Amino acid sequence: MEANTPQFKLILGSSSTARRKILADMGYQFTTMSADIDEKAIRKEKPEDLVMALAEAKADAIISKFRKTENLEKDVNPTILVAADTVVVYEGVVREKPSSEAEARQFMKDYANGHAATVSSVLVTNLATGSRRGEWDKVEIYFHDIPDQVIDKLIEEGIVLYAAGGLIIEHPLVLPYIKEVVGSTDSVMGLPKALTERLIKEVL
Repeated sequence: MEANTPQFKLILGSSSTARRKILADMGYQFTTMSADIDEKAIRKEKPEDLVMALAEAKADAIISKFRKTENLEKDVNPTILVAADTVVVYEGVVREKPSSEAEARQFMKDYANGHAATVSSVLVTNLATGSRRGEWDKVEIYFHDIPDQVIDKLIEEGIVLYAAGGLIIEHPLVLPYIKEVVGSTDSVMGLPKALTERLIKEVL
């Protein structure tokens, strides 16, 4: 498989474990850098615009950090940066990471017997040429009822507190209550594979 011997260096601009796993599953070797930007400072009306703006802000922050430490000119192979962002949309409202256990609980109660969507952006920049391509992907998720004791367990365990919209569909406790996912699971987890693959090819 040619993906294992890429003619470029790849940086994942994210500290997300799920995104790291997805990119590794795609057969890429890469390093990670995180952006450390104030995401709350970026506000857009539409979720699609918001995730694109956030991915751009992350990419720009990482590129300026990277230029300070690396000399790009001496590199034969281009360096490709993948930045991404995901938000959950419920009844037209963008949901970020829950601010408290109570909010996480409310989020999950809302999803029970209902549905939510995730909007994920991918922005790929070729640091050698400056070429940049980005797009977003939307997935709809439908839920069965989620019992209170399951919600209690999830909150006690705590991972949902760090997930956009308190939503983790691949979690073993949540999986039985997912009725249908219209779109790809990797997109919900933060990095749509097919889109990422295509954008990397486009900037090379």
